[in-house]
Amino acid sequence: MNRLFSGLVLFVTCSAGASVVADETDFGTVTEQHQMIPMRDGKHLSAYLYTPIGAGPWPVVFEQRYASLRGKATRLFAAEMAESGFVVALVNFRGTHLSQGKWVGYRALQWGELQDGYDTCEWLARQIWSTGKVGTFGSSQGGYAQNYLAVTQPPHLVCQYMIDTGLSLFQEGYRIGGGTRPERFKGMDGVCANPQDNRDLLAEWFAHPHYDDYWKAEDCTLHFDRMNVPCFTIGSWYDFMNQGSIASFIGRQHQGGKHSRGTQQLLIGPWLHGRTNKSSRVGDMTFPDNATWPVMEHMVQWFNHHLKAQPNEADGADTVRYYVMGAVGEAGAPGNVWRSAQNFPPKSTGTSLFLQANGGLSGQPLNSAKKSTSYVSDPYAPMQIPGRSFPGARDARAFETQAEVLTFTTEPLTKPVEWTGRVHAELFVSSTARDTDVIVRISDVYPDGRSILIVDYPWRARYRDGFDHEVLMNPGTVHKIAFPIGWMSQIFNAGHRIRVTVASTGAPLYEPNPQTGKPLTLEFPDDAVKATNTIHHNAKHASRIIAPVMTQAN
Repeated sequence: MNRLFSGLVLFVTCSAGASVVADETDFGTVTEQHQMIPMRDGKHLSAYLYTPIGAGPWPVVFEQRYASLRGKATRLFAAEMAESGFVVALVNFRGTHLSQGKWVGYRALQWGELQDGYDTCEWLARQIWSTGKVGTFGSSQGGYAQNYLAVTQPPHLVCQYMIDTGLSLFQEGYRIGGGTRPERFKGMDGVCANPQDNRDLLAEWFAHPHYDDYWKAEDCTLHFDRMNVPCFTIGSWYDFMNQGSIASFIGRQHQGGKHSRGTQQLLIGPWLHGRTNKSSRVGDMTFPDNATWPVMEHMVQWFNHHLKAQPNEADGADTVRYYVMGAVGEAGAPGNVWRSAQNFPPKSTGTSLFLQANGGLSGQPLNSAKKSTSYVSDPYAPMQIPGRSFPGARDARAFETQAEVLTFTTEPLTKPVEWTGRVHAELFVSSTARDTDVIVRISDVYPDGRSILIVDYPWRARYRDGFDHEVLMNPGTVHKIAFPIGWMSQIFNAGHRIRVTVASTGAPLYEPNPQTGKPLTLEFPDDAVKATNTIHHNAKHASRIIAPVMTQAN
């Protein structure tokens, strides 16, 4: 980015509702302005505009999010993009920071009475400095916002660029696998102009414990046919929201409108959740340099192509590119390469690995009659998974060696094995409680003992037959709990072992289930119960993992 002047200025009125922002951050030739953008109900959203030097007009790209827009890295990112010949707008959700109105989460962005994304897009398109062509970008919260926006079909929206995105907040945000996350979302008080708005919203969620019409009202998977613009979507193997990134690509590509079908592109790499972290250093792992993805450079190419009609690498590129992970630090290990495809996922063979009574994991069917393994699930003394983010690409032994955690591990592999696709669990579980959680993890165990975590996912037993209703467990009865653990593309090298880990608690990452079977509450109850949970692995109840095995490791 050019550094021609230092942006040390006072607040100066530039146009109706706009002012230059004063501080010492150097934006080069780019001007930063604060703008209040009007919505259809008379409220205004807080936005920061980054305008390149020159007379314009320019295409506009914008991001919507609830997080603060005032971090230095965020602002410099926007200014760097603006220097490529765009007006860049960063917009805060309704009711957050300086934006007016009541915080209602993502609901004001969607296809109901309020359509803040639509109104923002069309306001930007109408400005004198705008060519009328608008694109959007953003990750996580900024990805959800783009899917909601696409459904509303603003006339001037031309294209989108999403990173680590989502589609349904019941499955991928406010809940994970049916498990509630009140402590995680109480923290949203901090982004609200009126913190009580967030408390009201949390209470509203708990008034709708199942997937009902309330949750359908913000589920994009029901509206792919209304999404009608090209989108470049980036997913990350070490991110539970990869399910949203992949589902978004598949839905838009095959069910979208005529300008959506066949115009989508998908990239999946060996990264954690985030936007600026798509490098070769991930957790404990250092992949080859080819794992790095140039987000800014490629995003500018994408927008140049669609908003300025410039031919570039975004034109005619492969529809799908995904990184096949392999062992690191092992000369000649297979994997750590990019593959191209016209669709996703590639064809694989569903292959069972059965959980064994001795902690083994084998493709051989079980023939014993009564084998099982039990452990304790105590919500008042949960096993520990620190932090609020998935700790992928790191050594998982600190969790695996905790008292009430089970591991099932193969013998050392005699040849490489590739899994590319979605891994599923099919567990047969009994409990002394009416409800419990199961957390299942997949790791690549190196010859030196490191257990590198690839994917995991929790599932709440009361939702084993679907999220639209609950079925409590009968204590002592064996119940099948089947669910997807996650997407992956991994070549387990010869000499490595594959590990499946099973537990029922892992706090604070996964907030404990009270296990009473009573309605779930915002505040943790004082009558939670400890349970003994049993994983059955015998001829009648053969708990297993179903892996997407490729016929040949490359």
